[in-house]
Amino acid sequence: MSATDTPASLPAPAPAPDTTQRSPWGEVLHSLSRSGTFLTGLFILLFWVVCALFGQHFVPYDPLASDIIDALTPPAADHWFGTDQLGRDVFSRVIVGSRDILTVAPLATILATIAGTALGLVIGYFRGIVDDIVSRVLEAFMAIPVVIIALLAIVALGTSKITVIVVIGLSFAPIIARTVRSAVLAERELDYVAAAKLRHEGALHTMFVEILPNVIPPILVETTVRLGYAIFAVATLSFMGFGIQPPSPDWGLSISSNYGMIGGGFWWTVLFDALAIASLVIGVNLVADGVHGAFND
Repeated sequence: MSATDTPASLPAPAPAPDTTQRSPWGEVLHSLSRSGTFLTGLFILLFWVVCALFGQHFVPYDPLASDIIDALTPPAADHWFGTDQLGRDVFSRVIVGSRDILTVAPLATILATIAGTALGLVIGYFRGIVDDIVSRVLEAFMAIPVVIIALLAIVALGTSKITVIVVIGLSFAPIIARTVRSAVLAERELDYVAAAKLRHEGALHTMFVEILPNVIPPILVETTVRLGYAIFAVATLSFMGFGIQPPSPDWGLSISSNYGMIGGGFWWTVLFDALAIASLVIGVNLVADGVHGAFND
């Protein structure tokens, strides 16, 4: 080959394969970080969480202070969302009112998740007569509306946030238990459960150490879904007078106190509280959809 000859172009080397592998939870987090649905819902949820934690420090008025002279003032520069029938600033009440609902609803959901997970593990693992008896009891309990359970509990225990948390938590626990049961029925037939039995591990160890970590995904999805329902339940009970009590600026309670004003054209006394409830529920549902999608990718 002469000096003027050029060597034939060699094929470009193939790119090195990507040997980095994410853990299953890493894959879930990566999927969530790229999910517009999840991020939008998380932004809405975090906004209201910040309002619940720090809202009382930046609202322009005391949400509990009344001023009869300024009662039923429409939205304006001085009162962005107007005032209610007692002259209280609606904007301040909406911001601070997120605190009660974002305390009661998550605690009720946590209670429901803990109780429902424990029940689901037991009936799914033991099956047989245990499954038959407990499942029938849970189905009978689920047939009773939350409002009826709340009435009975309030008569017995009195009206308080603790009562609302317990009522909603125990009402949602059977639903979570059914979801966990279905997941456990599939897991209990796998080899690792058989291996635990061959090692003579106890039932509690097998359920909570071996099986529970493998059914976390459906539990997380169900928990986020139940949180949205819990927010609605808290607002409904407050609206009906069975939940959070005055003088709290709770959204459901504020709607209950002012909804009679709508007929007189004073729409702002109810609208902004209703929009707050709707936005919070939408945010939680978007988070739930994102979590469900991440675990099913």
